[in-house]
Amino acid sequence: MTSRYQTPEMAQLWSEETKFKTWLLVEKAVAKIEGELGIIPKPAAEKIQQATFKISEIERFEKETNHDVIAFTRSVAKSAGEAGKYVHYGITSYDVVDTALVLRCVQALDIIHTALLELQVTTANLARRYQWTPMIGRTHGVHAEPITFGLKCLSWLAEINRGIERVKLARAEIAYGKISGTVGAYTQLSPEVEKRVLKLLNLKVEPVSTQVIPRDRHAFLLSMLALIATGLERIATEIRNLQRTEIGEVSEPFGKSQAGSSAMPHKKNPIICERICSLTRVIRSYAFASYENIPLWHERDLTNSAAERIIIPEAFTLLHYCLRQMNRVLAGLVVRPEQMEKNLKISGETFFSQALLLALVNKGMNRTRAYRLVQKLSFEAISSGTTLSQLARNDRTVQRHLSPSELEAVFQLRNLVQHVDAVYRRVLGRK
Repeated sequence: MTSRYQTPEMAQLWSEETKFKTWLLVEKAVAKIEGELGIIPKPAAEKIQQATFKISEIERFEKETNHDVIAFTRSVAKSAGEAGKYVHYGITSYDVVDTALVLRCVQALDIIHTALLELQVTTANLARRYQWTPMIGRTHGVHAEPITFGLKCLSWLAEINRGIERVKLARAEIAYGKISGTVGAYTQLSPEVEKRVLKLLNLKVEPVSTQVIPRDRHAFLLSMLALIATGLERIATEIRNLQRTEIGEVSEPFGKSQAGSSAMPHKKNPIICERICSLTRVIRSYAFASYENIPLWHERDLTNSAAERIIIPEAFTLLHYCLRQMNRVLAGLVVRPEQMEKNLKISGETFFSQALLLALVNKGMNRTRAYRLVQKLSFEAISSGTTLSQLARNDRTVQRHLSPSELEAVFQLRNLVQHVDAVYRRVLGRK
């Protein structure tokens, strides 16, 4: 992982030191339960609780053995003296590695959860502030009907809320460990040892393991991370589009000493949002790799291992970085209501076309005929630079069906956004 996109919390959690500390936590839990059950001498189990490791020793031993877990257990055993022979007693490498990985994944999910809660607050504040700020809604990139900028932010918030729930789902799905031995058949230790060790570590027992925990759990985890990241990409893509010179309704924050281009001093580019979009593609590719890790040979092979050393730490790290960056963007987002109002006007009030269509239908006009009439008037408004309301007031067919007061009621912006508050109540639970 390049340090450019690291966060302090994830860098610490996914460091080699924390990895070995978590491995040692599992080894100590196993020794403790084995001591309590009389599988190993209790004094030895107690001595192992004081065991340590040295990274320099592990690195040296790994050069000799070409096996990181053997190198680790040798360093731990050396620190435990005579009791060292009981380190890693009756268990296999992935009893330690997989269970420890799950423990770190749970911690990483807690970090992601905290970042999502922070983003939730920032986005909710935006939604509240701009609840009644009208802007044009766009479909296919083309002006459609009005919304409010707050409603757009509320859509972002609702997806962030779903992301928070997905973290909870991923946490429940991944929080399983195993102490079932080399092929999952408990050939050396009983299921009771596993049950008690995992209870000590606050994990559930994997119902059926092999030498590893089934990798569909990890694929689910990576899929949830990818979904959350893609939600951030949706927000970032929208901001990038709205920041375009031709639209100019919002822009990400731009520092006083910041530069946008090495050649063009006038440039203010949405680089943070572009970076989020770029990193999200990487996170999604990691989710795909996690699916490839599910079909291992027999009771396991090593084809998942190297990939997971990359995709799991980096998916968490990149997502945490993106969450932090998105929070920064939304907290400092430059919103231009005056530009939103200006953009509303350039469509010549054609966003009232559906309201006019339905008003004519309600007055007895054939729908197809009404549609063709309103379409003609709308196209004329755009090409002539006038407004749909002006053309409608002067059209004899419209005059025969709608009175001046009825036409006035058709062209009221507040009517088109009158139910925004109902959507807010669904998401925020308030009036």
